[in-house]
Amino acid sequence: MESKAVNSGGLQHGLKQRHMTMIALGGVIGAGLFVGSGVVIKSAGPAAVLSFLLTGGLVVLVMRMLGEMATAMPATGAFYEFARAAWSDRPVVGNLAGFLTGWMYWYFWVIVVALEAVAGAELVRYWLPDVPAWIISLVLLVTLTMTNLVSVKSFGEFEFWFASIKVAAIVVFLFLGGLYVFGMWPDVSANVSNLTAHGGFMPNGIVPVLTGAVAATAFYFGAEIVTVAAAETSEPQRAVAKATNSVITRVLCFYVGSVLLVVCLIPWNSAGIATPYVSALDAMGIPAAAHIMNAIVLIAVLSALNSGLYASSRMLFALTQRGDAPKTLAKVSRNGVPVPAILAATLFGYGAVVMSYVSPDTVFAFLVNSYGTVAIFVYVSIAVSQLRLRARLEKEDPARLRVKMWCYPYLTWVAIVGMLSIVVAMAFIPEQRTPLLLGVVSLGILLAAYAAKCLWGSKPQFEPVVMEMQVFEKR
Repeated sequence: MESKAVNSGGLQHGLKQRHMTMIALGGVIGAGLFVGSGVVIKSAGPAAVLSFLLTGGLVVLVMRMLGEMATAMPATGAFYEFARAAWSDRPVVGNLAGFLTGWMYWYFWVIVVALEAVAGAELVRYWLPDVPAWIISLVLLVTLTMTNLVSVKSFGEFEFWFASIKVAAIVVFLFLGGLYVFGMWPDVSANVSNLTAHGGFMPNGIVPVLTGAVAATAFYFGAEIVTVAAAETSEPQRAVAKATNSVITRVLCFYVGSVLLVVCLIPWNSAGIATPYVSALDAMGIPAAAHIMNAIVLIAVLSALNSGLYASSRMLFALTQRGDAPKTLAKVSRNGVPVPAILAATLFGYGAVVMSYVSPDTVFAFLVNSYGTVAIFVYVSIAVSQLRLRARLEKEDPARLRVKMWCYPYLTWVAIVGMLSIVVAMAFIPEQRTPLLLGVVSLGILLAAYAAKCLWGSKPQFEPVVMEMQVFEKR
């Protein structure tokens, strides 16, 4: 019989270990890998592998930090609460850090909801070209909203199967591509000449490699959802520890490994690099490659849409618990689902989808160009929080540190410097200047919103999160 246990916020413990593992893995395998990687390869050549390796290394470090904090202090809202707790000695800073981190994360995912609804419509139209795109977007949004409204277990099941298909597709691609490249394919000899045959491994120099690392940052975003989901599993410490470890061991294999095979299979400067995985399957002679990849990318899009609705609603729910969002959004159904928070994300998604058709070059362009930079800001906040919380936990209760960040504090500083370097680099990369500017504008808007809240809204609430987690664990 399924447990109906709930945490202090009223959410159910409906997620199981298998859900958590696939949520973590599925979170980093999105449409960005299957489609967006072609843009990086076209710019950097075969050295795009290094772009994904650099960014992937930073993501691995961030996930390890999150694993450490989430196993020590599982909470709805995860790094929103960590950002506040990290500055418990300076409540003013802590409230601001939490407010910005929570709302930036919510903003990122509601934009993803809209983007994936639009992208999903275009993918479906590959098979149904006569159906208006807005109708398909509406159907996709409504369908996945309903799965999230039923229960957290419903979300977990859908994400489990979506992620399973994505992971299986990558594993099969790695297996078949490896056989082909290493000459174990019928009538094919080993050949990796595409790595150097068209201008060398790094044909355009080091700058596009670094530019590609900046662009790839948003592709990896999503693995952190597992720490947000930790509060809705009955064994948060164990679930998060296993899930974050699975990401660490596999994310680089999936991304770096598959991109390496792509640049071995097809020339980086060919027209086919615009659809890298379709072209790679075509190069191996796989029949119906376009249909296969369209289906896989559609599943990746649906997974991101499903995850976006979940992550944004849980973060919004967490914001209500501290007075950083209207209390009317804090209501939870009998199944432990924050219905108003889910609907709020959905409504924003509907509005953004409408803007994609009504105002694609102004309002929608602003949303698209600003959300990636906001994701980097969230990761910087996570790293700073871990830097401070680790020192506190070692003094107050070292037994909580069941998962530890490697080489603390040195690798934490490496991650912080690396992510800040990405932000600085964006200012010197022409195509990244607009996303940087709009990301800073978005941050400015949130700062103004916080100032307005302090002046005219409810007074900021601050309670040490570490003490709350002691009560939580005894439930």
